[in-house]
Amino acid sequence: MSVFDIFKIGIGPSSSHTVGPMRAARVFAGDLASDPRYRELTRVRAQLFGSLGSTGHGHGSEGAVLLGLEGEDPATVDTDAMRPREAMIRTSGRIALNAARPDESLEIGFDADEDLVLYRTRSLPFHPNGMIFTAWADDDVVAERTFYSIGGGFVVEHGDDGHPAVVPDSTPVPFPFRTGAQLLEHCVDNRMSIPEVTMANEVSLRSEDPGRAEERVREGLLHIWEVMHDCVERGTSRSGVLPGGLHVRRRAMKMRRDLEARERRVPGSPEPFGALDWLTVWALAVNEENAAGGRVVTAPTNGAAGIVPAALHLVVRYLVVDRVTDSGTPGVGTEDDDAIVAFLLAAGAIGTIFQQSASISGAEVGCQGEVGVACSIAAAGLTQVLGGTVHQVCNAAEIGLEHHLGLTCDPVGGLVQIPCIERNAVGAIKALTAARLACAGDEQQIVSLDQVIRTMMQTGRDMKRKYKETARGGLAVNIVEC
Repeated sequence: MSVFDIFKIGIGPSSSHTVGPMRAARVFAGDLASDPRYRELTRVRAQLFGSLGSTGHGHGSEGAVLLGLEGEDPATVDTDAMRPREAMIRTSGRIALNAARPDESLEIGFDADEDLVLYRTRSLPFHPNGMIFTAWADDDVVAERTFYSIGGGFVVEHGDDGHPAVVPDSTPVPFPFRTGAQLLEHCVDNRMSIPEVTMANEVSLRSEDPGRAEERVREGLLHIWEVMHDCVERGTSRSGVLPGGLHVRRRAMKMRRDLEARERRVPGSPEPFGALDWLTVWALAVNEENAAGGRVVTAPTNGAAGIVPAALHLVVRYLVVDRVTDSGTPGVGTEDDDAIVAFLLAAGAIGTIFQQSASISGAEVGCQGEVGVACSIAAAGLTQVLGGTVHQVCNAAEIGLEHHLGLTCDPVGGLVQIPCIERNAVGAIKALTAARLACAGDEQQIVSLDQVIRTMMQTGRDMKRKYKETARGGLAVNIVEC
């Protein structure tokens, strides 16, 4: 698994409920185009189950499915055009399958009330985020496929044997690992850092271009950083109320202006809570953009997308010397590059362990698998940049998750706003604390990273379903309306 599977460019407000469904719908529609009866199609239907059905409306799942059927990709879709396009499909009663690929475009009738169904109380067997897509030519079923959005934008398909069909990448890598223990073993045996091990694997995954493989990995990671930075800039430049009916006001812009004003009043004097306040602003900015359906980096999910960018902004602003290019963009084309790449390689390595051996889905294990995991991987990245050893990096990751165990996923109104936005700010500060604790330690761990990951999965299995992204428990049902 690549670090680019952990850090993906997408759209808000949810990786599992927006990015995943759009990708699944796009795959379904794209494969239909190669069917001999494609031009005879008269109807398609999408059915969403479990958490997708119960909170899909607030998470933007409906619009994601519709635009996915039209061939849009989460990484490139025009976020400003999504809502108008969804409205047009609903009011016109027509949808253009694969419209993003004009040669394959096919316009057919579409009744949103009948052909886009959200089941609030029905689930599919493998995972809470299930989808069934069906296509007809008159009364004949041409294709029917079942997909699961398993968190972080990852999608798997229901196999013929009744289990999800997961096709692993068969490209050999020099240092394969699925657990923290295996990662540590590679590092110790080969006297390599976690970024060095991860980079070697990433280079192997790009065997088609060996001469530029490492350069391309660096370019890709720096592009991820640029998208994160742009998201923070947008989030700290916009005011108003977030969509969805809760009337949650954006706060990041005002907080940024207040911080800048405080720093101007006493130039050169240390602001006692400056770094923590900036961490809060950066995390809020990303998740306010996410809640508004903007462009974000899934890190490793959208509901927890603010923690890693906030920690990385801390690296650029406080932990490296050469902070700003001539163009004013932090960390691009400067000496910051090495720190940014090391951070993302270390964080991404830990993220791949979670994705391979556990879960990053709030619908499966609660928010401990989203904010908890994001805090864990951000703590690992910070520790790497702070000069921590490989054991301290894993220790920081363990601390970051350990203190989120049992965290429920209880979005009010099914929206990724309350408590999600503030939860990212708190998670970013916890990541810094975890990194500092690990760096102050002696590399000895009583609780290992693998043990806390197993504990998270056991806790998730024991957690009642109403606390796992269904909006039927916790804060979601205990808000007193005035």
